[in-house]
Amino acid sequence: MAAPEGVEAQTCVMTRDGEAWARVYYRNATGEELRSVLTLMGPGGRTVELHCAPIAHDEPDTCETPRVPSSRPPGSATAVAEFVGAGPVEEAPLLLRAGSERAPGAGD
Repeated sequence: MAAPEGVEAQTCVMTRDGEAWARVYYRNATGEELRSVLTLMGPGGRTVELHCAPIAHDEPDTCETPRVPSSRPPGSATAVAEFVGAGPVEEAPLLLRAGSERAPGAGD
């Protein structure tokens, strides 16, 4: 996904050896530092959040949540990354929200 302000992001859920984590690939071409929150949402309302600080440069970068144990099948979790602009948190504009898609038929 891309925003007209100059930030692009793609979010996914990674799984390996009984663990799951969220990863966002992004590019920040806004010319300013942004704030971002990456959230891994699992079955039963379980979440893991990580605050990232995408620096202002036009090179691709990544941010990942910590890995957590997961006994659920791949596709049972989703990830969302939100990028906001500068300024006080309550006034910062939401520039982009990018989310993964749950696999078809994946249940809680």
